[in-house]
Amino acid sequence: MQALYYCVLSALLLCACTSEKVQIKTVASDTYFSISIDDTTPKLQLALTQSEWSRGLMYRNTLAEDHGMLFLFKEPGRRSFWMRNTKIPLDLAYFDANGKLLELHSLYPYDENTVYSYSEEILIAVEMSQGWFSSRNIRPGSKLDLEALKQAVIKRGHYIADYALDNNP
Repeated sequence: MQALYYCVLSALLLCACTSEKVQIKTVASDTYFSISIDDTTPKLQLALTQSEWSRGLMYRNTLAEDHGMLFLFKEPGRRSFWMRNTKIPLDLAYFDANGKLLELHSLYPYDENTVYSYSEEILIAVEMSQGWFSSRNIRPGSKLDLEALKQAVIKRGHYIADYALDNNP
């Protein structure tokens, strides 16, 4: 009987540890930086590593007004996103190395269908609450402030030379 008690106790402790692991930090830096997209200035978290790209905005219940996440990749390429474990409806903006918005896509809660970019020139992706871009008249051709992005990368302790950002925005 005592052995059964210890087995049940151990199982409960393991469950407690498992639920603790689910509450992992969303990105290495929970700080936001301001960056302009045309005449609008959202506050974005910066995802620079594979684990940050994979985690994205998963497990969040809300997203503050004018807040989102910017994903910066090392080289331009065709990109893809999905909404696994993401309950907030989002819009996804794909930018090139010049900071020019090329594509906008809507993303729906928990949808695990992959949303690919059409372009193979995507270096930056920005996720915001669904409707954010259209309500601010941000559309393909809009420009992202690359200087603010470069400063945020440096502040995170990364080297600008590691990213294929255009040096003449």
